[in-house]
Amino acid sequence: MKRLLITGVSGFLGYHICQAAQTKWEVYGTYFFHSIEIPGVKCSRVGICDRNILKQLFDEVKPDAVIHTAAISQPNYCQNHPEESYQVNVTTSINIAELCQEKSIPLAFTSTDLVFDGKNAPYKETDIVNPLNLYGEQKVLAEQGMLAKHPLTAICRMPLMFGAKTPTATSFMQGFIQTLEAGKELNLFIDEFRTPTSGISAAKGLLLVLEKNLNGIIHLGGKERISRYEFGKLMVEIFNLTATNLKACLQADVKMSAVRPQDVSFDSSKAFLLGYQPLSIREELLVIHKSKF
Repeated sequence: MKRLLITGVSGFLGYHICQAAQTKWEVYGTYFFHSIEIPGVKCSRVGICDRNILKQLFDEVKPDAVIHTAAISQPNYCQNHPEESYQVNVTTSINIAELCQEKSIPLAFTSTDLVFDGKNAPYKETDIVNPLNLYGEQKVLAEQGMLAKHPLTAICRMPLMFGAKTPTATSFMQGFIQTLEAGKELNLFIDEFRTPTSGISAAKGLLLVLEKNLNGIIHLGGKERISRYEFGKLMVEIFNLTATNLKACLQADVKMSAVRPQDVSFDSSKAFLLGYQPLSIREELLVIHKSKF
């Protein structure tokens, strides 16, 4: 079997990729802050921000392909820690692209819908980026730098992702559920729109990108545009949660370090034509509910 190196396997998406990849790949994974063991995956703690350590990893694993998910992905944290987040999100990503170029191997990089300003959705791959916060800016710089170093890079722009918790990570859903189960008020935006998908579907999309030998930019969004509030209502219904504490609010009601665009929903028709088939949000939530989330 060919060898697949996945960075950030202790993260929500990285873990799901490991689960999906093992039928066709010999999987190697890196983590740093959160130690994890995944059956069937050779996991190791690696400081990938050190280029020499990164090169040593590539020499030892000899990957046939790489999926780079490791990142500091909290927009507010990036806004308040610009140098640290730049090192992880930009410099390290470009270093990985350079090493993949040297070894002539395909690379899939997970970018974000936050590269857009939210004023002209739904967004296609060819639309002009204009991020409103530092995290989005860093992902744009990474996209550009990686393609310049290694044109065979597939820039996979990912939507908001949800799903059952992993051994070391959660999606935004778990916080929603905990708030409601604790009897507290859950305020969700009615004026912020995304095209979310599950971690399981997103992982399948990334592996499809490698299977199809894609390069350049591709959007891996879900099939439905939905607000956080509407998502919350659907989750409450399917998980049989108490709805009385679910409240609607506006982005302007919540002060955050990082500005958030209002509508970064994707047009992912390019990926759908290639065989990427995420389930509907309702179907995804029903699957998660059965897994006891």
